[in-house]
Amino acid sequence: MNNSIKNKIHFAFTLLFGLLFINAGLDKLFHYMPMPDNIPEKMQKAFTAITELGWLLPLIGIAELAGGLLIIFPKTRALGAIVIFPVLVGIFLTNTVQDTMGLPIAIILGLIWGWIIYEQREKYLPIIG
Repeated sequence: MNNSIKNKIHFAFTLLFGLLFINAGLDKLFHYMPMPDNIPEKMQKAFTAITELGWLLPLIGIAELAGGLLIIFPKTRALGAIVIFPVLVGIFLTNTVQDTMGLPIAIILGLIWGWIIYEQREKYLPIIG
């Protein structure tokens, strides 16, 4: 595949990935998207527990917002991938332990994240020696 086309595709995926996390983070902070009606009871209980803690939902929202913004820009993309990692772990665990309805989306997000990590691998080498 032509390197220019590959770079454009990679940018499009990272832009969409970043925007998705920015939107999710903003929603956790400002609650502007309605909750779907068909959420399973286990997921509702988990979300209620996170909300009742008071500090956890805003913390996740800030991590999503910061990670999404960092991922959009090539110079900060490697840092954004690190910031987003714990959020992705939470997404995977929620969609495997609580209910698997969101697992296909979680897998797609994981694959895009993996591609971002792979493309930024030179930036991580000094960390791992």
